[in-house]
Amino acid sequence: MTAITLNLNSLIKLTAEQFYQLCAEHPDLKLERNANGELIVMPPTGGETGKRNVKLSTQLDLWNEQTELGEVFDSSTGFTLPNGADRSPDASWVEKYRWEALTP
Repeated sequence: MTAITLNLNSLIKLTAEQFYQLCAEHPDLKLERNANGELIVMPPTGGETGKRNVKLSTQLDLWNEQTELGEVFDSSTGFTLPNGADRSPDASWVEKYRWEALTP
């Protein structure tokens, strides 16, 4: 399955708050947003990808537990990137000083 990209910019340009509200109201959909503001509907990963992702997340978390250099997140975590995109990577790690510098 491939992701579906929806360009709704001619109808509405979602603010960050509206995008997060849309995600909260539709938890069954995995929504992301690219730098152009287009919505991306991500399909389920499937068994092989899911197994690979959990192994990667486990390795990342074990390494981080030993080093205590940052924070590890799973695929349900959304990040707003400098270019304005909102993405949810399969596994992610943020260096401690960067995480602590973020505003809640």
